[in-house]
Order: sequence, then structure tokens, then C-alpha cells
Amino acid sequence: MAYAKLSREQGHRKMLLRNMTTSFLREERIKTTEAKAKQLKRAAERVITLGKRGDLHARRQAAAFINDKEVVKKLFDEIAPRYEERNGGYVRIIRLHPRRGDAALMVLVELV
Repeated sequence: MAYAKLSREQGHRKMLLRNMTTSFLREERIKTTEAKAKQLKRAAERVITLGKRGDLHARRQAAAFINDKEVVKKLFDEIAPRYEERNGGYVRIIRLHPRRGDAALMVLVELV
């Protein structure tokens, strides 16, 4: 499966995605670069799908990826039930202006 390396080593990249996913599910909307957002979308949609399953094994798998117990609880109690009738496509990426310092394309990532 293809993925972006994001100019980081494996451990750093994995923690970046875990932290971004945790923050995203806590806030339900974050601003980041386009490359990171595309990877975040993949990770967040997988975790939301686990939340839709709702069984103990799915909860433990989500807890192994998400760094905050309150966010796991929010995922299973509030976020996942919203998408019970929806088959994927839980995350929206909206393009914004380029970042001033390095002209990286910034995006807003939010739950649909």
C-alpha cells in the first residue's frame, strides 16, 4: 500500500499520524498541510470505521492507535453513531491559502 513519507523516519511519521488523529477527533477540525491531511484522512477514516463496529476488539484497536482515553470514548459514544448510515467518506479536506513562510498548501480537515 502506498503512503507519503512526509520527510520523516518511520517512528516519527507513525507518531505524527497518531497525534494528528487524536487531535483531529478531539477538535473535529484542524488546519494542516495538504500532504499531512491526505494521510490523516486515511488514518481517521479507519479509526471511525472501528468506532462504527463498536465491539470490544474494535475499541482496543482504536485505543492502541489513539493517545487519549477520552478521545476513544468520544469516538465510540459521539462520533461513530453519527455515521451509522454512511459507508465511508467521513472526512472532508478544504483547500486554503498557501502558508506564508514556505508556500506549502494549507488545508482545513473536518468531519462531514
